[in-house]
Amino acid sequence: MTPRDAADDHSANDGNSSGGSRWSDLDRPPLNATALRRALVRPGGLWSGLEVVQSTGSTNADLVAAAESGKAAEGAVLVAEAQTAARGRLDRRWTAPARSGLFFSVLLRPGDVPVARWGWLPLLTGVAVATGLARSAGVDTALKWPNDLLVTVGGEERKAGGILAERAGNDGVVIGVGVNVTLRADELPVPQAGSLALANAVSTDRDTLLRAVLRALEDWYGRWRTAGGDPSAAGLQEAYAAGCATLGRRVRAELPGDRSLIGEAVAVDGDGRLVLATQDGVQEPVGAGDIVHLRPA
Repeated sequence: MTPRDAADDHSANDGNSSGGSRWSDLDRPPLNATALRRALVRPGGLWSGLEVVQSTGSTNADLVAAAESGKAAEGAVLVAEAQTAARGRLDRRWTAPARSGLFFSVLLRPGDVPVARWGWLPLLTGVAVATGLARSAGVDTALKWPNDLLVTVGGEERKAGGILAERAGNDGVVIGVGVNVTLRADELPVPQAGSLALANAVSTDRDTLLRAVLRALEDWYGRWRTAGGDPSAAGLQEAYAAGCATLGRRVRAELPGDRSLIGEAVAVDGDGRLVLATQDGVQEPVGAGDIVHLRPA
């Protein structure tokens, strides 16, 4: 996926959204939906179904609608090869060439976990995506709180993906993931964007990458639910902190209401909030807002 600002919506398909042959770009073959279903959808597993569409506006919007109309069960996965109205946090938009990334959404219904702990789901997804990509692409993916995926390109930290969680009715959460896979330098929407290919991934086979990410997500979601949503007991809080590039950095938090706060990011607390130590000696948790890294770790 290509972050235009703060990326995070998703879609994957089987063809060329421009109307040409589905094999018009041999470097970007379509996903194999049949093989993906065979590998991921199984009795007793989390993933209950997987659909790959050619093009859609937003996989998150589509899956939220399906969930609220009773047409999607927990574990439904919607992937698109191209998205025309992808959204990130704060309704930011981004674009990416067809079949250049992983763009997908999943439906989760964590009814046995207190709603107060559902805020950990996007952070959990970040850990899962980083885990899956490390295994399948050989790329060290760092996490920028709260929802960005970072890779290193030419010694610089670049945004290569994002995550967006949205409520679906009273008992569901749809989580969208977008990752730039084969995006080339001349296709980047902004200089701060990156891709797995530009980060020298050992593999850019999207079928392999998607399988690894969804398996990691199933694993982490299972651990979290078994622990009743307790991020510490699930090992999630420790894993997120270990992979979070924001911790230990001096950052500026751009908060709702046109406020900003500068401090050192010292922890992610039990509620998933970023804790900043300010120059006044106060530790202030930030639950929502944009984070700007002001200097390297």
